[in-house]
Amino acid sequence: MKKILLAISAIALYSTLTVASDGLITLKSSHSVEVTANRLISMLEKKGMTVFIRIDHAAGAKKVGKTLRPTEVIIFGNPKAGTPVMTCSQNAAIDFPQKALIIENEKGEVSLSYNDPKYIAKRHNIKGCDKVLTKISGILSNFAKSATSK
Repeated sequence: MKKILLAISAIALYSTLTVASDGLITLKSSHSVEVTANRLISMLEKKGMTVFIRIDHAAGAKKVGKTLRPTEVIIFGNPKAGTPVMTCSQNAAIDFPQKALIIENEKGEVSLSYNDPKYIAKRHNIKGCDKVLTKISGILSNFAKSATSK
């Protein structure tokens, strides 16, 4: 029974989590774009992260007479996590602070995506920061799962 539950859990996780070759980790959300973004921001702030900006691309499109499905980007970070990575490779600063993209696709499905820290490490040839990158991966995963789950 334990193995069956583990298999079901693995399938459920795989169906909601996608790691693309472009370095994005994407989770399906059980909520609207707005609610997912609100939940993410609330969690980030409760954990002491700085939320620098919330960008509503659909609202921006509307201002120029265009239509865009709900699309938001949240830019957030914490120097305690990002600075050690930038110390290993200063070019990594282009990928920090972190960003979360929350979109509604053409089918009305909502997802949250963020940059995979392993991809950032590969992109910038980062060496010697495995411990902090693993920690960042876990933190991002927890935030994303909490923001998107029921």
